[in-house]
This record gives sequence, C-alpha cells and structure tokens, in this order.
Amino acid sequence: MDTVFLRHPDLFWALPAALAVILVWRRLRRRRSVAWTTVRWLNQPLYHPSAVRHLPAVCLLAALACISVALTDPVLSYSEGRMEARGLDIALVLDLSDSMQDTMGPLYGKFLAPVTTDAKTRLATTKEVMKAFIVKRRDDRLGLVVFSNNAYLVSPLTFDRDYLLHYVDMVDEKILRGEGMTAIGDGIALANSLLLKQSKNSGRHQQVIVVFTDGESNMGRDPVQAIAEAAERGVKLYMVGVVMAVQMQKPAVQQVVTAVHRHGGRFYNAETEGELHAASATIDRLEKGFLTNKVSIRNAPVFQWFALPALILLVLGAGLRAVPYFVDVT
Repeated sequence: MDTVFLRHPDLFWALPAALAVILVWRRLRRRRSVAWTTVRWLNQPLYHPSAVRHLPAVCLLAALACISVALTDPVLSYSEGRMEARGLDIALVLDLSDSMQDTMGPLYGKFLAPVTTDAKTRLATTKEVMKAFIVKRRDDRLGLVVFSNNAYLVSPLTFDRDYLLHYVDMVDEKILRGEGMTAIGDGIALANSLLLKQSKNSGRHQQVIVVFTDGESNMGRDPVQAIAEAAERGVKLYMVGVVMAVQMQKPAVQQVVTAVHRHGGRFYNAETEGELHAASATIDRLEKGFLTNKVSIRNAPVFQWFALPALILLVLGAGLRAVPYFVDVT
C-alpha cells in the first residue's frame, strides 16, 4: 500500500507559527477604548449571524494547512505508474558456443584472414554491436537470452537500457563452463516463451526475435520448428550470421535460412565487423509499435496534492470576501 511521508516534517509548523505571531501582534496593536452600550434597552430578539459568514476564514485556514503540508515536501514511498512508448518487444538471442571465441574477420578460401594482436573475437564484436543496437532502441522493451548446449534467460524484457547493457557486458565465454555446442532452436524457443509470458493479457502483438549466431545448430530443438512456432504467434524473426560463409553451404543451415524468410523474417550474413554493424542498423529500422508498461516509482513527490487545493481555497476565500454578505462591517 502506498504511504505518504514528509521529507522535512520540521517545516510543518513554520506557517502556523508565523500566523500565530501575526495574530498576537495585531491583537497587541489594537487601541483600547471604553464604551457603554444601551442596546439592552432595545426590546428586540438577539441576532445571531449565520456560521456561513465564516466561510472565507475557514477557506484561509484550510489553505494555510495545505501550504504547511506542501512545504514539508511530501512523497509517496512506493507507487506504480504506467510508462507508454512507441516501440517493440524485442528478445535478443546470443550464441555462446566455442566457435564464438574465434577471431572476427573475413574468410579467404579455407584460411582465416591474418590475425593481428588487436583482433577481436566474434563474441566481443557481436556484444559491441548488440550494445549499439540497445542504445538506439530507446522506446522498446528488450530482453536477453543466451545459448550453448542449453538456453538461459539473462534479462527479462525491460525499458531499462543501462540494466540491460550491464548484463551484456557480463556475458562472456566463462559463464557457461562445460558447454560449447550450438542449440539455436532452444534459444529461439526460450525467447518466444519470454515474449509470450511478458505480453500475456497486455494486448501487445508487435514482437521480434533477433538471433546472433556463427554456426549450424548441433544440439537441442529443431530450429526450423522453433521458428515456425514463433511465426504462429506473429513474432518476426531476424537472424544475423556471424562469419558464416562456410556454414552457409550446409543443408541444415540453408533450411534454417529458408525457414526465416518463409515466415516473414530476414537473414543477414556478416563476415566483417562493418557488415555486422550494417546488419544491426538494418534491423534498427523496424516498424514501431505501441507499448504500455508498469513501472515502480519510489519517493515520488506529491506536494501538488496539497499546493493545488491551497491555491483553490485562497482564490475561493478572496472571491467570497468580495460578496457583501461575507463582509464584516462590525
């Protein structure tokens, strides 16, 4: 349950104290006089003014009370809000097989390009491309799945890009010790499950899976079947092949590429770091959607809950003072 607490409770009594000082000062400044009335000689019933005539003073006192609370900077300790944005639900799927530790670079026949001392691995290069992609997708919810022998969820769908970038940095070849195979089908299936669970009953239909892999699926579920299951739910799949010129000659890989295109997705083969960035930039031009997400808000300022009523009460009190009925002529 939401709880309102005051950040500066010591200021609560500042305004009432100032008001009390003013009232005492005005009372002391009153001129004393002696009078003798003969009103009791008049044989008429006593007149009692209506309590309604005190309404301007009541408005003033209520306004001062609201101002006193507003000055203490009240906040909600915990609340839930709704964040709306035009974007997609995107599940990023990253291959952590052993071959992702090979050097990133083009292939010349059967030989790799010359290795330099500053050459980056396929995994390191792919992580840089993923991070650049995440930064650009400012209005999307993104999640991260990794796979090798099995698939694992690293981050659920989130608008918090800093959180996701932190987890991308943490992913390396050491987090899946003892594994080294390529279960592409499992990675796609887990991403599809993630999109299904987090979008259930939310009315969101624009969902995308982006897979980064450098090899042929050699373990786990059939990737062709996993692609078909995602397509049945309207999920569009994009696959980026990292240095897969040789792998593309294999029938199993060709079947996966065909399945991607058949179900409305696209496959990109990137032999160099530049081509990998180009593929990511192309995917970045995806159609936008409309998403709504619940977010937790801590220490949300609510001084306006008291400042606005105070303003209304002051205006109301001033307006009533202009009405002759409320003018004190005694």
